[in-house]
Amino acid sequence: MKSYIALAIAIIAEVFGTAMLKMSQGFTQLFPSIGLVIGLGLSFYTLSLALKSIPLGMAYAIWSGVGTALTALIGILIWGDPFNIITILSILIIIGGVVLLNFSDRPEKVIEPLS
Repeated sequence: MKSYIALAIAIIAEVFGTAMLKMSQGFTQLFPSIGLVIGLGLSFYTLSLALKSIPLGMAYAIWSGVGTALTALIGILIWGDPFNIITILSILIIIGGVVLLNFSDRPEKVIEPLS
């Protein structure tokens, strides 16, 4: 459970860092640039903690997929990025991919034939 909390913190910190990247205006604004470094540093640190017990492929897929979807939503809500049916479908496909990947981590049940 601690690993998933660390992963959640990693996602939030990554989304924060990415928002700061936009606000830094090419690293010309000091405080957003500092926020970027802190956000991404915290994100990678907590992701490394999560990787102690969550498989790499799973953790990275969740981190990048959920982070991408949240970042897209923030772009829409804060900066007025384009929002249309393609945007909605794209975000849903990302989330669906993460959900499906979570199911792939479960061991398959073998059904024994009746004799």
